Amino acid sequence: MPRSNRPRRPRGRGHEDVPEGAGLERLMGGWRRTEFRRGREWSVQPISAVSAQKEYLCPGCGLTIEPGTAHVVVWRADGVLGDAADLAARRHWHHHCWSIA
Repeated sequence: MPRSNRPRRPRGRGHEDVPEGAGLERLMGGWRRTEFRRGREWSVQPISAVSAQKEYLCPGCGLTIEPGTAHVVVWRADGVLGDAADLAARRHWHHHCWSIA
C-alpha cells in the first residue's frame, strides 16, 4: 500500500493558546541568566554572532565589538531606579572581558 504524504493533522494546531511573541520570550528567557559580581546582581544575555548586527564599545577593554561577533549584554538586576533604568544602562561586553570583570 502506498504511503500518504498528507499531514495527519492541520498545520498550526496546538498554537491557539500561545499569545504572539510568547514563544520568542520563552526561548530568549532560557538563555538569560543572573550572576553576582562585586556585591551586585547582574542580568546577562548572550548575543549570537548572527544577531550581533551593530558595533558596540566594550567597557571592559575599551575596544570595539564588531558586527558579527558573539558577545554578552549585561545590566543590573537589582537597581534602585527600576527595571526601565537598568535596561537603559545595559552594556555590551566581550565574553572574555565579562568573565574576568
